[in-house]
Amino acid sequence: MDLNALRLFVDIVDAGNLSAAARKLKMTRANVSYHLKALEEELGVQLLRRTTRHVEATPVGAGLYEHGRNILGEVAAANALISSMGKSLQGHVRLSVPTGLGHAMLSPLLVQFKQRYPDITLDVVFDNRIHNLVSEDVEVALRIISTPPDSVVATEIGTVDWIVCGAPAYLAGRPMPAVLADLGAHAIVCASPIGQKLKASGIRHATGAREQVVLAPTLSSENFAFLKDAVVSGLGIGIFPLYAVGKDLADGTLVPLLPDYRISVFGSKLYMLTMPNRYQTMATRYLLTFLKTELQAIWPRMRGDSAYSENTQD
Repeated sequence: MDLNALRLFVDIVDAGNLSAAARKLKMTRANVSYHLKALEEELGVQLLRRTTRHVEATPVGAGLYEHGRNILGEVAAANALISSMGKSLQGHVRLSVPTGLGHAMLSPLLVQFKQRYPDITLDVVFDNRIHNLVSEDVEVALRIISTPPDSVVATEIGTVDWIVCGAPAYLAGRPMPAVLADLGAHAIVCASPIGQKLKASGIRHATGAREQVVLAPTLSSENFAFLKDAVVSGLGIGIFPLYAVGKDLADGTLVPLLPDYRISVFGSKLYMLTMPNRYQTMATRYLLTFLKTELQAIWPRMRGDSAYSENTQD
C-alpha cells in the first residue's frame, strides 16, 4: 500500500468530510475523492460511508485508520530523529491563541520561545473561536472556556477571573450597579459571542447563589485592548479578564464594580488543547512543555497582579 494513499485516508477521517480534507491538503474535493476511490479499489473493500456532509469509517476502514495513524506516527518520529541528528531543533508548529490573552501575555513568551529555538517555525493565529483544530490544521490551541470539548486533549493552565469595571468619568452621576441585573441599564462594552446573546453569570460570595443577565453590548470587539481603551474613555461598563485590566484597577484608572460577585462570561479556565490522534513532532512537544511551564508559573501572579486582586480573591 502506498504511504501517501494511507496518509490521505487518515487525513480524511480526521477531517470528517472530503471538503475539509481537501482544504487541509490543498487539493480539490474531486481529487481527494478520486484518490480515496482508487485506494478502495486497490484494497477491494469499502473504507468509508459517504453522506452529503460527513464520512464514517466502515469496520474495515476504522481498523485501517488506527493502524495507519500509528504507522504515520512512527514514520514521522523516524524522520524527526534523522533530521535532528547533529542539528538544532527544527520543525513547524501552528498555534492558535485568544486575541486578548495573546497580546497581554503570550506575545513575550512566544518571542522568548523563538529566541530559544530559532529553527522552529511558528505560525501564530490570533483567534477567539472554538473551532475544529483539524480543519484549521492547528497543532496547539489556548482557549478560555468552562468545559473543553470531548474531541480534544485538554491541559488546564489555571482559573480566569472576570472583572466588571468602569471609568470614573462614566460612573459619575450614574447609579452604581448593586446586583448583576443592574448591568442591563448601562452601556456595556464587551466581547460578544458570534450569533448568540451575551450572557453574564455571577455567584454571590456570601450566599453562593447564582444569577444571570442577558446583555446587549453597545460596543463589542474581539480585541480587548481596544475595548479597554473604550471603557477608560468613559463609553460604558466593561467586562474583562483580570489579566487585561489589573494595572488599571490598581492605579484607579478603572473602578471595580459588583465586588460581591464572582463573574463568568465566556469561560472560567484557561486550557491548552491538542488533538488526541495527531502525531506530535518534537517541535510541538517542546512548545507544549514550554507554554505549560511558563504559563503555570506566571498565572498566579497574573490573577493577583494588583493590590485590588489580592484583596478580592476568595
